[in-house]
Amino acid sequence: MSRGPPVSPSVEIPEEFRFLCMLHNVGATNPERSLTILEIAKWTDKEEPTIKDYLRKLQELGYVQLITSNKSEKYCVSVMGIRKVLTLYS
Repeated sequence: MSRGPPVSPSVEIPEEFRFLCMLHNVGATNPERSLTILEIAKWTDKEEPTIKDYLRKLQELGYVQLITSNKSEKYCVSVMGIRKVLTLYS
């Protein structure tokens, strides 16, 4: 009796993409809902240097955008980042 095709091992998602999913899940998906690094630290329980590193990598890929508002730097997931998150769930 055949049980179907063998199940492949789960694919490991890089930590910066897990971080991108967290930003998406907390709703930082447009400039009006963008978050500062301190706010991101509260939501993700990550250290600021780690957050800055992830944000830099994700910005280079076009998945996160920097919003400058009232001399404050905030970040949100870009449209391309939202698409990336959705592909990770499918």
